[in-house]
Amino acid sequence: MNENKFAFWSQPQAAVFLKFDTSKEGLSVDSANLRMKQNSLNSLKKRQSHSALRLFITQFTSPIILILILASLLSILLHDRADAVIILSIVAISGLLGFFQERGATNAVAKLLALVRIEACVLRGGKQVDIAVEDVVPGDIVILDAGDVIPGDCLIFESQDLFVDEASLTGETFPVEKSEAILPEDTALMQRSNALWMGTHVISGDAKAVVIHTGKETEFGKVSDSLSHHPPETEFEHGIRRFGYMLMELTSVIVIIIFAVNVYLNRPVIDSLLFSMALAVGLTPQLLPAIISINLSHGARNMAKHKVIVKRLASIENFGSMNILCSDKTGTLTEGTVMLQSALGTTGIPNEKVFLHAFLNASFESGFTNPIDQAIRDHRILDISRFSKRNEAPYDFSRKRLSVLVAEDNKLLMITKGAMSNILEVCSQAELPDGNRVDILEMIPQIEKLFAENSASGFRTLGLAYKYLESNAVFSKNCEEGMVFTGFLTLHDPLKANIRAIISTLKKTGISLKVITGDNHLVAAKLGADLGLASPKILTGKDLNNISSLALPMRAMHTDIFAEVEPNQKERIILALKKIGNVVGYIGDGINDASALHAADVGISVNTAVDVAKDAADIVLLENDLGVIVEGVILGRRTFANTMKYVFMATSANFGNMFSMAGASLFLSFLPLLPKQVLLTNLATDFPEMNIATDTVDEEMIKAPHRWNIKFIRNFMLTFGLVSSIFDYLTFGVLLLILHASPEEFRTGWFVESVISASLIVMVIRTRKVFYRSKPGKALLLATIIVVAATLLLPYTPIAQLMGFVALPFKFMVFLVLIIVSYICVTEIAKHYFYKHVRD
Repeated sequence: MNENKFAFWSQPQAAVFLKFDTSKEGLSVDSANLRMKQNSLNSLKKRQSHSALRLFITQFTSPIILILILASLLSILLHDRADAVIILSIVAISGLLGFFQERGATNAVAKLLALVRIEACVLRGGKQVDIAVEDVVPGDIVILDAGDVIPGDCLIFESQDLFVDEASLTGETFPVEKSEAILPEDTALMQRSNALWMGTHVISGDAKAVVIHTGKETEFGKVSDSLSHHPPETEFEHGIRRFGYMLMELTSVIVIIIFAVNVYLNRPVIDSLLFSMALAVGLTPQLLPAIISINLSHGARNMAKHKVIVKRLASIENFGSMNILCSDKTGTLTEGTVMLQSALGTTGIPNEKVFLHAFLNASFESGFTNPIDQAIRDHRILDISRFSKRNEAPYDFSRKRLSVLVAEDNKLLMITKGAMSNILEVCSQAELPDGNRVDILEMIPQIEKLFAENSASGFRTLGLAYKYLESNAVFSKNCEEGMVFTGFLTLHDPLKANIRAIISTLKKTGISLKVITGDNHLVAAKLGADLGLASPKILTGKDLNNISSLALPMRAMHTDIFAEVEPNQKERIILALKKIGNVVGYIGDGINDASALHAADVGISVNTAVDVAKDAADIVLLENDLGVIVEGVILGRRTFANTMKYVFMATSANFGNMFSMAGASLFLSFLPLLPKQVLLTNLATDFPEMNIATDTVDEEMIKAPHRWNIKFIRNFMLTFGLVSSIFDYLTFGVLLLILHASPEEFRTGWFVESVISASLIVMVIRTRKVFYRSKPGKALLLATIIVVAATLLLPYTPIAQLMGFVALPFKFMVFLVLIIVSYICVTEIAKHYFYKHVRD
């Protein structure tokens, strides 16, 4: 039988265990290792081993490069084989350089990603072990708890109050209840309540299940394989795409015009085509993908040193561009150590019975680990040996209650705790300190007053209720009715000592902090005051429901704290903020944060977060601290700034050179540079710029978020390209009219001037300051010196003849040096004027 068609949901457990040669004790270690070798990796991504060849091939997939290669091959067949081979060699060297740089960057990032991995708990040889999700194989027995990502398509054979979020696969909004069962073979996927699907996650409860399918054999794998499943385009990637369109349009126009004019002037068609293609290559910053990869990987390594792990490289640029950060309160703004302040009776006086009930509830719950129950258990240890657990109704985000059923002397006691309003709605009575009970309606005003007072003091306040059940009662969530309200639990989580300073730093760097919390508006108001927010604007979840999607973006923009927020409202807040052009980050670590993390431009989580949050995040913090985020943002901005430096340098210098070459080819009786010389010029000027990732960045470039601005880039390219072109034509005039250079001397002289000026002008363009007041990175400076020296020496080496160059007389060099110095001075003046009058 084909396993893909194996209707495991309709089979008895024994038949499934037999088919997959496994048991409730799990696979043996040897058997699991053998299956790992036989099965493909449990991932929807291809193995890394295939990426090297693909990465190498992509270096040569540009249409311009392909045309250039084709024209060179045609040239070999027709006449000038030597030149064609040299052109192909330069293209190959350029491609190899890009390949090795990108490959190194990819490997570096892979090592960082190994620090953050999603794990699954499986039984191997009867023992629980945590393994990477990618290493799960069919037949494995997985143990699942709240927050876990389901690592494959599975059949449940044990479960307790299991609810699963299947929205990523089925689109079902609400969590689906799951349990062991045998269902008809024709049961639809959404009704298979005994099956679990890869890519979904556990909301509450626990289970044991046998893995049936992994990787692309899963239902999620089939969907992703049949669709073009790409992550949403980031702001940075969108900018690159628009930049590419601009260059494509400009390049196409230049290539067509130059080719047509050269053919019209009766120059050889192949030479004209090679020259036009070489011009196009020269105009295009062909190493931009490599430069971006190098910059991003360098940024990722630096961020890792600051305890920030980047899972998706493009998010680094978004991190730097982020102008709004949405954050939960617990663990980010606070210490993350929740402490029980007091257990109070209905009159607000400390009550031992309330604490006993709270301790029983916290000690016996097993739905999922949470700081509130831990705080209750740590507050004081009680002897509860006379009690035994009988059942549990775990917490979920719709009821907002947690109930446990315990037995004492044959009496069944149900204890429920949760959000105050959700507890009061299931209570019919309230218990006074003397043990007497009164109608809940009589106590509501006093309860609400005490709740408001505690909340206004900054305490999270929960309600507690109890109820005795008959010995033959069937326990379920439906038992949560007619209960007795017994008191309050007040908890607090102190703010981090440095949080005010961090928020101030965020504000200075152009980032607005917006707090999204489930706490009520009174606690939120106290939080705002403690954070130093003057009259914080608060919007509640109830308010959100009454605001239209059209009105929400502006309301959200002017809100400081979102209180009483439901899990599904977080995503709506983030999408509203993005809708009006903000780059939004969201930091979350809980089960209910996955959709918000996906929706944000930058999803941020911590390494201690539940698997589903860590899986959804773009960036994972090794330390839950907003201070770490500030450092990461600064590094992201440095990375963005260095990427922009390359774009500015490459486009302005290349555009100027290519415009000059195109113009010169119209009035010269010979080509101003041979195709191989054009490509060598481009390669030589790109070499220093490949070290731009290590360059220093001026402080003013990281004070505020920056984004792609195609209009600004175009203006920069035209302005500085024009300055470059003016000095190119000055060079032409000096070489032809003063020095009376031969075609070979002309090409050599312009090559020397072009490469040296383009290399040195990097030092001017890389900063908005006067260039000698901004210290460049050591690698960039060294690479520039090497290129300048090599360019000066090249005409006097044996390689010169091969490239079509000749040795230049001394007076040529004197004139060229004067032109280069003048060019640097004029560019510095133009830069001052440009930044004064043109805003990015």
